[in-house]
Amino acid sequence: MAPYESDDSTSAGEADDLHPGRRKAARYVVPVAVVGVAAATIGLVPALADSGDPDLPKISAQQLIEKIAKSDVQQMSGTVKVTTDLGLPDLGGLESSLTSGAARGSGDGSSADPSTKLTELATGTHTLRVAADGPDKQKLSLLENAAEYSLIHNGKDVWGYDSQSNEVYHSTVADSADAKQKQDETPATPDQLAKDALKAVDDTTSVTVQGTAQVAGRDAYRLVIKPKDSGSTVGQITVAVDSRTGLPLKFTLTPASGGAAVIDAGFTQISFSKPSASTFDFKTPKGAKVTEDDRSDHADGSLKGADKGAKSDEDLGKGLDGLNVIGEGWDSIATFDTGGQGVPSGSEAGGGAFGGFLDSLGDKVSGKFGSGTIFKTRLINALITDDGKVYVGAVDKAALVKAANAG
Repeated sequence: MAPYESDDSTSAGEADDLHPGRRKAARYVVPVAVVGVAAATIGLVPALADSGDPDLPKISAQQLIEKIAKSDVQQMSGTVKVTTDLGLPDLGGLESSLTSGAARGSGDGSSADPSTKLTELATGTHTLRVAADGPDKQKLSLLENAAEYSLIHNGKDVWGYDSQSNEVYHSTVADSADAKQKQDETPATPDQLAKDALKAVDDTTSVTVQGTAQVAGRDAYRLVIKPKDSGSTVGQITVAVDSRTGLPLKFTLTPASGGAAVIDAGFTQISFSKPSASTFDFKTPKGAKVTEDDRSDHADGSLKGADKGAKSDEDLGKGLDGLNVIGEGWDSIATFDTGGQGVPSGSEAGGGAFGGFLDSLGDKVSGKFGSGTIFKTRLINALITDDGKVYVGAVDKAALVKAANAG
């Protein structure tokens, strides 16, 4: 067994003692952010089992969180296995049609557009290769079915390439900070997943160091984050943190209901050597279709394509009637009013595969609020009332109904 496990008197209390001045890297937003990350993005497969419990010096949870915050790995490369199990029903042929439809509906419909291509990571098992050389050079490659999709940031250029369709997507960024922000919007590594999870740490959270592990040949501490109160669908989050660099090497989110992890993230191979400069070079393959992103930023920060009626996030959010958060911590529920009708039943949606998909996800419920439909996964549940109000969070069905009745 692991040689070290934090004392309850130390580590359990440390979560309560993470005062604002001491937890700059830990508390940013309520756990709804973790829910959004888990629902919309990816996790990693338990492809590499822990191969030992290394004997490491004792460390407290606070010290380990600070170690993660101070981690500044600028150069690295590695291989990551990816799986996400939200417990969605089998979509059959519907999944591919929805994905292709999303591609057709975004911009010029390029299959190399990362905003559509990377949605494939929301389900199933995947292999990623990642590389970085400072803030201006990063590369992520998705390897599947004898094909490869690559997303490369080199200076002000961002390239997406889909070898299967031989399509290229090109955009530019104003500066490295802008590129880093866009990169963080696609948290494909244990590092970014862990940092998003740490944003949820507050007084409703227990944080402990529970033993050690070895991941991708590296000695690591195991940081365990879990809700103190019942009611959340999150069981616990375990992060394996490299003992030398502070870089999270593995991220696992298990649901309160038990069973397989919803998200399980781990490097299978990692190197901290400087990647070859050619890793970040990109040349348009012969005959490839190239799509330029007219939303790319000019150096002066202005937005291309503004005269084409491109909508900002603020414009897109105007249809929501006051986004609010009910409760606090892991039991938080986000609620807003779409100003429209509720979700139709499968028959109302025209039946067929899509109608069957709607019915398989939703449970009809009623209460003081009226009636509506609860859509469920192993992590996130959402209640959409028949008059268009939405309640969503990492909470059970009863909590959503209770919030709707109170609202």
